[in-house]
Amino acid sequence: MKREPTKQEYQEYVEQITPKNNCFINCCKAFFVGGLICTLGEVIKQFAMQTGGWKEEDALTIVTLSLVLLSVLLTGWNLFAKIADFAGAGTLVPITGFANSVASPAIEYQKEGQVFGIGVKIFTIAGPVILYGVFSSWIIGLGYWIFQTFF
Repeated sequence: MKREPTKQEYQEYVEQITPKNNCFINCCKAFFVGGLICTLGEVIKQFAMQTGGWKEEDALTIVTLSLVLLSVLLTGWNLFAKIADFAGAGTLVPITGFANSVASPAIEYQKEGQVFGIGVKIFTIAGPVILYGVFSSWIIGLGYWIFQTFF
């Protein structure tokens, strides 16, 4: 019969198999990739304003839609996860990370069908963000309305 490892043996085993991370290198990677994503957004904005004649507000909408589309496509092609493994938090620039969090479950559960696969699982990660975002906006709006009405 095999004996249970001691706490110290288990701790040594955990330290042995845990990957070593260099915080400075990880921060540099995240900064670089996040900066590339933001630079891409600025290039799309400038292109839309200069060649398409769009106003800045409309060009920013094009940037948002383009980055969401690109994130979903990269997720579908299984490239977003590879970029995220390299860059870590650098890919979590809000719009790209959110698009990935919605698309990933949809792709993963598509084999279970439109309703019970995609329909049920699509918001498993992003759903709480949407829920608490809408709820907190409602609470803040209510507070603002009360303040404007009575003060």
